[in-house]
Amino acid sequence: MLPSDSSRRPVIGLSGRRRYGRDLVGSPPNLADQPADVYMSYYAQAVHEAGGFPVHIPFGLGDPQEFAADVVAMVDGLLIPGGADISPDLYGATPDPDLEAVEPERDRQETALFDAAAAAGMPVLGICRGIQMMNVHAGGTLVQHVPTHARFDGRPGTPVHRVEFAPDSTAARLFGTVREVNSLHHQAIAQVAPGFRPTGFAQDGTIEAIEHDTLPWFGVQWHPEMMDCRSQEPVFSWLVDVTIGLRNQRLAAHQE
Repeated sequence: MLPSDSSRRPVIGLSGRRRYGRDLVGSPPNLADQPADVYMSYYAQAVHEAGGFPVHIPFGLGDPQEFAADVVAMVDGLLIPGGADISPDLYGATPDPDLEAVEPERDRQETALFDAAAAAGMPVLGICRGIQMMNVHAGGTLVQHVPTHARFDGRPGTPVHRVEFAPDSTAARLFGTVREVNSLHHQAIAQVAPGFRPTGFAQDGTIEAIEHDTLPWFGVQWHPEMMDCRSQEPVFSWLVDVTIGLRNQRLAAHQE
């Protein structure tokens, strides 16, 4: 970890998406094939509001495993956000006809980040695609198309359904028994990976939250960073608080 004391903000690494000049409004034609890494701003804003210091993780800097190890050595926690569909190759499934565009480079990089975070016992928060990637990385599977569950016809922060949380879970401690959430995802968890348990469920049975039995890993299917009450969203405070607690433990052990 970075040399630190108990007063500095914990550094939270945020994964992003690879795009190209042709995808960016106003980009000159001669930059059409040039790579650009893009990041949805709400994630960084939410981390900062919760007391963390967000940093964006770039793509394509050498071997994914070596790069991921370097990232985990430099940050205190990870936030794996939403984005494109995950390749069904990662969980041994045949592509569904309604599968949308996948991003193999991002799949590889985030798989490596999860590997490195697991080895280090690092806190990870997964949101939307992030919870799905967390589940797939550990051996779970996905429903590739959930056409009746998501809603894209209103403001992103509009609550559209309820989620109920299992007693005696991180989710219940953060949210209580029930929470109204938005719904902006195209895929969902099917089989939960070994080592995880589902702790949040929509009324139609969709798994909306999972948490690891031993690692400080927690995932939600909705988008708390887009909710109108984002500054009070407990998932970001959870991530920051867990990273501070683990950092203080390391500092105390080093001083003994």
